[in-house]
Amino acid sequence: DMNRKQCAKGSRIISIAGYDAAQSPAGASICRKLGAEIERALPEATSKVWHRAPVWFVGETPVVGYNVAAKGHVVLLFWNGQAFGDPALEPIGKFKAAQARFADVSEIKVAPVRRWLKKAGTEIWDVSAIRRMRARAMKRK
Repeated sequence: DMNRKQCAKGSRIISIAGYDAAQSPAGASICRKLGAEIERALPEATSKVWHRAPVWFVGETPVVGYNVAAKGHVVLLFWNGQAFGDPALEPIGKFKAAQARFADVSEIKVAPVRRWLKKAGTEIWDVSAIRRMRARAMKRK
């Protein structure tokens, strides 16, 4: 089961299930619901706790993840979410990421989440192109 995959952080072992369990009851239920939807939609993806949050990868490319924000809501992040063309996703950062926020498990509407996850698994950003762009930008400085 991919949710049991673990990574070392210092001397502690952190799993996605462990991340979810460490949240408030409301946050944990949101995390478990999102994790189940991600696993259902992306069965071939690999998952791990990456930069202190659960993330799913297609090949070596991160496509979706979630984290509990300081205010207690859960942020569902799609690395290529701006390409989905869905106004319900909030653009974030300089590249193509977009997110949705949930304060309660009842706010998770399964149909749009499944639509986003389908796109996350197929409309994957070109990591090597972004690395080349960054390298060119650094050379110009």
